[in-house]
Amino acid sequence: MALLDDGAWRGKLWTGAWTDGSGGTYDVVEPATGDVVGAVGKATPEDVVAAADRAAEAQRAWAAAPFEDRARVLRRAGEVLEADADEIRGWLARETGAVQPFGDFQVHTTAAECYEASALPSHPYGELLRTGAPRLSFARRVPAGVVGVIAPFNVPTILAIRAIAPALALGNAVVLKPDPRTAVSGGVLFARVFEEAGLPAGVFQVLPGGADVGEALVTAPPVRVIAFTGSTRAGRAVGALAGRHLKRAHLELGGNSALIVLPDVDVTAAASVGAWGTFAHQGQICMATSRHLVHESIAEEYTAVLTEKVAELPVGDPFREQVALGPLIDAGQRDRVHGLVTSSVEGGATLRTGGTFEGLFYRPTVLGDVPVEAPAYREEIFGPVAPVTPFRSLDEVAELARGTEYGLSLGILTRDVYAGLQLAERIPSGLVHINDQTVNDEAVAPFGGVGASGTGSRHGGPQANVEAFTETQWVTLRGDLPAYPF
Repeated sequence: MALLDDGAWRGKLWTGAWTDGSGGTYDVVEPATGDVVGAVGKATPEDVVAAADRAAEAQRAWAAAPFEDRARVLRRAGEVLEADADEIRGWLARETGAVQPFGDFQVHTTAAECYEASALPSHPYGELLRTGAPRLSFARRVPAGVVGVIAPFNVPTILAIRAIAPALALGNAVVLKPDPRTAVSGGVLFARVFEEAGLPAGVFQVLPGGADVGEALVTAPPVRVIAFTGSTRAGRAVGALAGRHLKRAHLELGGNSALIVLPDVDVTAAASVGAWGTFAHQGQICMATSRHLVHESIAEEYTAVLTEKVAELPVGDPFREQVALGPLIDAGQRDRVHGLVTSSVEGGATLRTGGTFEGLFYRPTVLGDVPVEAPAYREEIFGPVAPVTPFRSLDEVAELARGTEYGLSLGILTRDVYAGLQLAERIPSGLVHINDQTVNDEAVAPFGGVGASGTGSRHGGPQANVEAFTETQWVTLRGDLPAYPF
């Protein structure tokens, strides 16, 4: 693919199968350095309309192709991703600030999504139904048609492919709108991968753009399903617009996920688990551990150990250095994170470490004794900040954990795993991890949140994917024409 060579990919997205991008170009910017390292085409709403029409035309032949052909393309896409892992990891570091281990995880999971999706074309797709008439009655799943995918900046490969791969495997065409800040690793990359994998022209198209392009994608008549991953605020708008146009919208939104630490744990081990949940990828993960709810008997020890673990973590440019944390995506996100930290300290939280930044590099931050009214407790942070709040009883912590509009992921650390499971049953959450932190994702598992975190599990595993990207069709067959009274 030679994506690291600007001249090899610049503008290729907007030729042949990939629309013309009549809105100019976006700069591809490294957050770590501020350098412009390339450009990608900028789509317009008019481009979306043309792409959706083109996708609808191409989709019919793709859906009619032998299922082995669709499976072969998805397998080949996984192989291409693995073969170019070093190059992709480099782009993830440059464009998103991902450190090498997190880049490795993204490439591995992205390829796994393709391999898992390659089994969907041969998956059973219907059932025989009882009928009171002399006929054969059955239900079958048929492709939805054109699927619009709107993907975010933070984990761009995984959060795009988990909709792209199953949608394509099940016979749909896909139009992808990546975040313009990660238009290479979240967009151009997939255009090149599926082109190399042998996907027919027009079946998959990429259109980097802003809110106007997203709105055009939701409203384009050929697009029947929208898979959106992003903020709750934007998701509400997408869901409302899709509803007005009678389209299904699968919404994977924000989170304010709690890690509950019960008093019977090994505190040092628990603090390590909590540190990873908060500080992986600078906290820019929807299911990041955003609230550490720790029993009052160990809260001070836990906070001290957590502070010691992260105070000296190296922060820097992950493309050129061995670091634990890279940069935040842009100045707007940095300023928002810093505002949450400073206002929370003013509101009574104790700053144990961090709370400072250079450029887009924000130091890992631990806040102790965080009041439940503090912004860092109430809001999704999306940055490297660990708020610690003590609790006294199981009843209190259950109330604290569910006392938010979000319901994405939940972690509970305890030696009594059954008690942990019982506690989890009292807290609405799409994902629950007993004796682990909140950031977990596998291609074989359903993924999604409840409440303000989304519309439930719509990605991962064959059942969720089939339900997400197909329609149910009832079919009957008679051997002879029936007789009617007129």
